[in-house]
Amino acid sequence: EVQLVESGGGLVQPGGSLRLSCAASGFPFSGYAMSWVRQAPGKGPERVSAISSGGVTTYYADSVKGRFTISRDDAKNTLYLQLNSLKIEDTAVYYCVKQTGSSVYSGYERPYTAWGQGTQVTVSS
Repeated sequence: EVQLVESGGGLVQPGGSLRLSCAASGFPFSGYAMSWVRQAPGKGPERVSAISSGGVTTYYADSVKGRFTISRDDAKNTLYLQLNSLKIEDTAVYYCVKQTGSSVYSGYERPYTAWGQGTQVTVSS
């Protein structure tokens, strides 16, 4: 059974930083691309970042480019997202997503992929 468990969310002031982690199990983690998708209240999901199998290719949404950094540790079956220079509009639940293949261009949408339970990030002064 695929399990994705996010952690690291919290309340932070604008300009602050957080590091999200996602512990993966139940599948060969190193062989799959992984994404971080966020959903703010009243809005649809937005894929903010993705990383290919092996970490060769990364993707960032324009809204987070230059501020967020995705990485993975295949030895630990863990995905990370470093969030810097946080803005109020970054407030959302952040989900770790197992994509359907090894490329960042593989599918990431429900119900075809596995999502974690999410971790709340709140940016507020």
